[in-house]
Amino acid sequence: MSKLCSMSEAVSSIKPGAHISLPGFAITRCAMAFAHELIRQQIKGLTLSQCVGAMDADLLVGAGLVNKVIYGGGSLDRFGRLANINRGIENGTLAADEYSSLSVAFRYLAGALGLPFIPIRSLMGSDLLNQLKNKESEDIASVDDPFTGKDWLVLKPLIPDVAVMHVQISDDEGNAVILGPKWDNCEQVKASERTIIIAEHIVSTEIIRQNPESTCIPGLFVSHVVEQPFGAYPTSVYREYDYDSDHMKLYVESSCSEEKFAQYLQEYVFTCKDHWQFLDKIGSQILSTLHADSLKGY
Repeated sequence: MSKLCSMSEAVSSIKPGAHISLPGFAITRCAMAFAHELIRQQIKGLTLSQCVGAMDADLLVGAGLVNKVIYGGGSLDRFGRLANINRGIENGTLAADEYSSLSVAFRYLAGALGLPFIPIRSLMGSDLLNQLKNKESEDIASVDDPFTGKDWLVLKPLIPDVAVMHVQISDDEGNAVILGPKWDNCEQVKASERTIIIAEHIVSTEIIRQNPESTCIPGLFVSHVVEQPFGAYPTSVYREYDYDSDHMKLYVESSCSEEKFAQYLQEYVFTCKDHWQFLDKIGSQILSTLHADSLKGY
């Protein structure tokens, strides 16, 4: 059964206050078109989780849609820090549970496996663990190893309401292919109640079946499928396009203050009825320079 729909329809399925798991890693394969539409529809009170904080999360926080982030740190790679997230944490308008990126991945893994908790060593002795303890987090605990009697730190599973995955290829049923690094995306999908796929290309199921081992997201987890070329712009997508350095610098400059960021949102989100209009504003001449080299992938 076809699950193909518009971005507006997919986003409208998300309820205020939902927990959304995002796919991005710094400035790579971020759900930017999805984030823009969330902002247009003003779906607020969100919790975001992400192994490594990225541009999509920072944009949503800057737009005032997010109450809480669960993440393993992050940045805009060479372009600088996640200014909106950091400012929200510093001024107290954003709650943040900060872990190591590995421990966030473990929490998704626990959710994917249906476990009540998962043991972990990597946080032991860290300031991150001390901060979580000082906040009296309900997502950490300790148990006795039934085999050795030793004390183990355990983490509560992450079970998002919706996982949003930006992929290179999908069919209209949501059977999706991620080329290049997958990070913890497969665990995010399996841990979540449902998944929304944003695909650069929609192909037939017959083509997907020609290489079944490449399908890392089965359609049975998917509720909505959206075809959106350049849907991660201005971030990069392996074998599709590189990030736009000039726009990244503009974003960083705009996010240095709430006033400047409001102007950015007005110019590049609110005045565009959809992502196609946003891409028209950027211009085909700029987008054409970003296409990935067929051999290198970037």
